Amino acid sequence: MFKLSSIFVVSGMIFLGAGAANAQTAGDWVLGNYKGAGYWFPGVIEKVGDGKITIRYDDGDKETVAVKDVRPYDWAIGTKVECNYKGQGNWYAGTIASLAGEKIGIAYDDGDKETTKTGRCRTK
Repeated sequence: MFKLSSIFVVSGMIFLGAGAANAQTAGDWVLGNYKGAGYWFPGVIEKVGDGKITIRYDDGDKETVAVKDVRPYDWAIGTKVECNYKGQGNWYAGTIASLAGEKIGIAYDDGDKETTKTGRCRTK
């Protein structure tokens, strides 16, 4: 987690202080700390205002969170993630092997492989 030193709002865009890489506006793909549980899930910003950001997560859930609970989407090939294997409710560690929009290829630490959707994956 990072500490925000300041927040600036210019033309409806929120610029974050120390620790954040980019401005975040409606339509940006981001990672949200869903329900503050410490796991970061991908989603798209729907609304920004009053120090809050509404995210529509890739799995269909929607949540309004504090700015500190959102960070720029930074997943790339080689990123360590946990994914819900075959959507059966069990989360396993792996590495992103391929990434094309919401389609993601995972090489699990136990040797299994899967192509799934980003909405079934998270990071810490």
